[in-house]
Parts: sequence; structure tokens; C-alpha cells
Amino acid sequence: MKYVPPSACETAFNCPHCGALAKQFWFGLATVDKDEKYPLPLLVDEQGMKDSDLESIQNEQEREEHRTWMVKMVSGEPFRERREKGAYSYYDLFNVSVSECFNCRKVSLWVYDKLYFPYKGEVPPANPDMPDDIRQDYNEAGSILNQSPRGAAALIRLAIQKLCKVLGQEGKNINDDIKTLVAKGLDPRVQQALDAVRVIGNSAVHPGQIDLRDDRPTAETLFRLLNLIVDKTISEPKHVAEVYNSLSPSILKAIAERDSKS
Repeated sequence: MKYVPPSACETAFNCPHCGALAKQFWFGLATVDKDEKYPLPLLVDEQGMKDSDLESIQNEQEREEHRTWMVKMVSGEPFRERREKGAYSYYDLFNVSVSECFNCRKVSLWVYDKLYFPYKGEVPPANPDMPDDIRQDYNEAGSILNQSPRGAAALIRLAIQKLCKVLGQEGKNINDDIKTLVAKGLDPRVQQALDAVRVIGNSAVHPGQIDLRDDRPTAETLFRLLNLIVDKTISEPKHVAEVYNSLSPSILKAIAERDSKS
């Protein structure tokens, strides 16, 4: 599948939120005076959101809308110039842009040509079938790829070790895990990918440890290999099972009878 990395020069790319290759709508920003009640960035916790601000709102729907707004606010070298429009004035905010994904409708924040939110690094999105804890390692590795290719490579090796455990192995020694998986009929292409992970860079380095010889190309290769391994060991069997289970009960029964006679 084609991958187009997020870019301030593109009108369509793989969304950093949902991963879909989709059209992006671009917006400029303007600033308005902040409420005197919140002169600084809104800093509240969940307990704070249950206090006076919410209690002062009588309507339940409005209270819920305000709570949702506050949650969004918490989860988060531009310059501005004054503009006049009739009797009103405002400030345009330059070097800051927002892109909105056509597929998921989530927004991304850009400062000049750099993606600031959500920042996941310039790597292909994680396979959607990747287990959640492994995807967290993948995304964290992507977020530090530019700053520390060695650290990113170490995280991906750790993620692959975790994947071996998901596949029913001990997850302690990748060489032993590969040997057992091969004995169980592991796809030769996956075996080759796992062996490549094992020996790329310094084969003596344990998962999660930094290899001083790792560079960016090495880390990028490990990202691709992890996605490939998940695709072959989780995605493909899942898709085949979905198609097979969609067959009518009579066809499934006929298949079972045929196999019982062989």
C-alpha cells in the first residue's frame, strides 16, 4: 500500500491520527483575547473539572459539553499581526496551520512545516492489527526517530520480542523463539524477517538495549520489518478466517465432512 508521509506541502497524505491515505483540508488561524478567568493555558485535572465551573452550569447537556471541552483543552515561534475588519480587529497567527483529515475529521497542528500534534515521527503507521502495547512502543519509537535512531531501534527490538510472546513463545530469547515458530510451520518469509531483526546491527544486543552502531536506516528497516511480521502472523490469518467464517453453514459442513474422510 502506498504511504505518503504527512507534509505541509501536500493536500493528501497518510493521516497521523487514523493512518488512512486521505485528503487533508488546510486552515489558517486567528487569535482572540482570552477570558480573564484563564489568562494562561488551561491547567486543570479531572477533579478540577468536577468543581465550581461545572457546578455553576444548570443544564445537564451544557455541563456535559463543557466537560468535553475542558478535556480537550487539557490534552494539549509563531507570530501574529493585527488585522482590521470594519469596526472589529483581530490578529492573524502566522507560521501555524491546522490540517483536518477527510477520513477521521481529526485535526493536526503544524508550526511552519513541522508537525507538532500528533507527533509520531516520519514512519509508516503501525499495522492496525498490531497489539495495543506493541503499537505504543512502535509509536513511541517513531516519535524519537529523528532525535535518537538508536533509541528507536532499541524500542522496536523490544516490541518484536513482545510480539514473539504474543505468538505463543517465551519472549526471552528471539533465536529460540524463531526456532520454535519455524518448527510449528512459520511462514519462511516471517522467519527471514525475524532473523533479519535478530542480526541487523549488533546481534549481541538484547531487546530494549541501545546499539551504538544503530543509525537511522537501520531503525527504519526495523519499523518496516515489524509491520511485515504483524501482517503475516496476525493480519493475514485474521482476514482468511473472516472470509472462511462468512461461508454459509451448509458449505462449512460440507468442507468438514470432506476433511473427515481424508
